[in-house]
Amino acid sequence: MAGDETSAFMPKPRAWQRMLSGRRLDLLNPAPQDIEIEDIAHGLARVARWNGQTVGTHAFSVAQHALVVEAIFSGLAPESAPKWRLAALLHDAPEYVIGDLISPFKAAVGLNYKAFEIRLLEAIHRRFGLPSTLPSEITAGIKQADAVAAYYEATRLAGFSLDEGKTYFGEPKGLPSELVVQLEDLSAWPTSTAQHEFVARFRSLA
Repeated sequence: MAGDETSAFMPKPRAWQRMLSGRRLDLLNPAPQDIEIEDIAHGLARVARWNGQTVGTHAFSVAQHALVVEAIFSGLAPESAPKWRLAALLHDAPEYVIGDLISPFKAAVGLNYKAFEIRLLEAIHRRFGLPSTLPSEITAGIKQADAVAAYYEATRLAGFSLDEGKTYFGEPKGLPSELVVQLEDLSAWPTSTAQHEFVARFRSLA
C-alpha cells in the first residue's frame, strides 16, 4: 500500500527539453512556436555523422552535412525555388533533438522512432513556412542529394572504398563539375564554422 502511495506522488517522466534559447520543446507533441533556428544550428553542429568515425581533427557534423545536401540539391535542380532549397537544408533538422542514428540502427529501432522524427520535422516545416508534407518530387530530389552526400562522405571521410560507396549509396551522376570538385575535397569543419554557416545559409534562403 505504501508503495502505491509513493508512486501516486512521483512526478511524471519529463517529456520536454530546455533549449539554450529558453524554449521548452515538448518532445511528444512539438509545437512550431517552440522551435528556433539558432537551437537547431547549435544542436546539429554538435551532432556527429557516422557516429564520429571520420578522419580529421573535427567530427563531420550534421549541420555541415545539411549544407552539403542543400548544395547538391540546388546543383541538380538549379531552377528550384528557395523554399525547396530550405527544405533540403532542414531535411535532418530533427536530429538537433534526437541525434543522428546510423541507418542500420534506425532500421533496428523500428517505426516508432521514424514516426517521432516525422512529427518533429513537420513542426519544423510549419515553423519556417514550409508545407508539413513536401511534394513527392521535392522529397525524391532531397533523397537523391542525401545519397550523393553520403557517397562522398563515406568514401572521403568514413573509410569506405569506392566500390562500397557505389554498392551502398549508388554512384553519383549528373553533378555539375564545380560541385564534384568541392565534394572530392570534403573535410570536416570546426563546430563554430558549421553552426555559423548553417545559420547564414538559412538566412539567405528564408
